[in-house]
Amino acid sequence: MSDPKTPDSLWLRLLWLVIIAAMMSVAQTLLSLLTVVQLIIMATSKRQPNAEIAAFGKRLGLWLAQAARFQTADSDDKPWPWAPLT
Repeated sequence: MSDPKTPDSLWLRLLWLVIIAAMMSVAQTLLSLLTVVQLIIMATSKRQPNAEIAAFGKRLGLWLAQAARFQTADSDDKPWPWAPLT
């Protein structure tokens, strides 16, 4: 990333912040839907959660944390798809 003190880099960062904020909004909606689906699955299968939904939720949480770190300038690393999900 270029020097954070230059106006161009601040405008570019603002663009990334807006894009990632929109992606975070989609992620929150998806998380809400998956929560309801998981609850329905657990209600109909003797309280056994779906392992794939649980694993996806874990990865989604990691992505949200990575995005929040970028949004708050704790990190200059953009989240997936620009960087690996860690």
